[in-house]
Amino acid sequence: MSEFSWNSEVVNEPEPQQPDGQAAAPGTLALSANDFSALEERILRAVNVVKRERMARTEAEERAAQAEAQLREQTPLTEQLQNEVNALRAERDQVRQRVERLLSQFDALEL
Repeated sequence: MSEFSWNSEVVNEPEPQQPDGQAAAPGTLALSANDFSALEERILRAVNVVKRERMARTEAEERAAQAEAQLREQTPLTEQLQNEVNALRAERDQVRQRVERLLSQFDALEL
């Protein structure tokens, strides 16, 4: 996220004198109008990024919910088709056994 790198710059200005003649506290950060504008722009960009990411997350959650609903709808059909495949395989095995029996009887006649 180099877009949001926060560079803090301390502007070294002469310390303003308080009305009673004392200097301001050392380490006080003075921001110029340009610095404040740059900070404001960065914050606005960050807010926009967060908004876009939230929208994208919402859309992704909606797509996931739709996919789950489709899956729930198709699960019974998938189970039915699997049962049909299993029944057809069992029938094929029965037919194969009958054909093998007939072929063995046919081979016995030719001797």
